[in-house]
Amino acid sequence: MFKKKQQKPKTDYDRENWKPVLRCSICNGERVAGFKNIHTGEFREEAFIQDDAQLEEFKRRYGITELPKEY
Repeated sequence: MFKKKQQKPKTDYDRENWKPVLRCSICNGERVAGFKNIHTGEFREEAFIQDDAQLEEFKRRYGITELPKEY
């Protein structure tokens, strides 16, 4: 009758070339989590963050403990 809630499997990313970053807007407080290429500075958006629960889910999904902010 009731099914268990399935957890999404942990996703990996290229840790050699990409670093996780939380982009924050100074004007409206919008937050976008993603990855920044350490060589080119290119930013790849992964998730629009509306609350702390979504931020924690993003960190859990990619195995991230520290997520620096970028304005």
